[in-house]
Amino acid sequence: MSESFPVRIEQRGAVAIWTIDREARRNALSRAAVLALGKLARDAETNASIRAIIVTGAGNLAFCAGADLKERQAMDENAVRAQLELYRSEFLPIDRSSKPVVAAINGAALGGGLELALTCDLRVAAAHARLGLPETSLGVIPGAGGTQRLPRIVGEGRAKEMILLARQLTAEEALAWGLVHRVTPAGTSVVDDALEWIRPIADGAPIAQAAALAAIDRAFDVTIDVGLELEKGSYEKTLVSEDRREALTAYAEKRAARFQGK
Repeated sequence: MSESFPVRIEQRGAVAIWTIDREARRNALSRAAVLALGKLARDAETNASIRAIIVTGAGNLAFCAGADLKERQAMDENAVRAQLELYRSEFLPIDRSSKPVVAAINGAALGGGLELALTCDLRVAAAHARLGLPETSLGVIPGAGGTQRLPRIVGEGRAKEMILLARQLTAEEALAWGLVHRVTPAGTSVVDDALEWIRPIADGAPIAQAAALAAIDRAFDVTIDVGLELEKGSYEKTLVSEDRREALTAYAEKRAARFQGK
């Protein structure tokens, strides 16, 4: 790992694992880390060997503690504005990825760290993880999409409670609120647990998964009538795929389908 590209890359089967490797800084989001994540997300779009992505942090104390405040101290107001724009431009490829992205939250996910997790499609949290957006207690507001993505996931009322009270949730509270989808049992690796949990994605039909993600994501931007038309267009991509025909053949032959992403 180098500070110029502080994300460790691994691939297990069809799943890419990206680990923010700044454990001494609680995996805080330096400018280099944000740029690295954006580059990886863009590159993954054209990498057929990747069917799903897991984002996590080094160690077991923090997934990501948010902005690198040491780096931030040297920034004037215009530099902070530029950093906020960087969050938006580099988090967007994760949010819009055609490959399902899972946050394996191995510890504290605070501020920009939780906002990074919110760009992911699914979230798995270690039993000891804590999640929060504490920015209002520091005189600012979430600036990497938290005010927009959090209400879409937990609802307006709970988002206001988390943000205005700077409330941190335990993993079990986050599960109850729908902020995370699964809590990994204590003593188990959250990455290993996430890998096993998303096995149906890794073994699944990538064209169908990408089409489903596109249709779901568009649902929040348009009316239901337009959304249904968009869903129809996304379904058409799966209808003409070899994967769909393979699924039918496998069902008839009473075997597991072998999806090729074609």
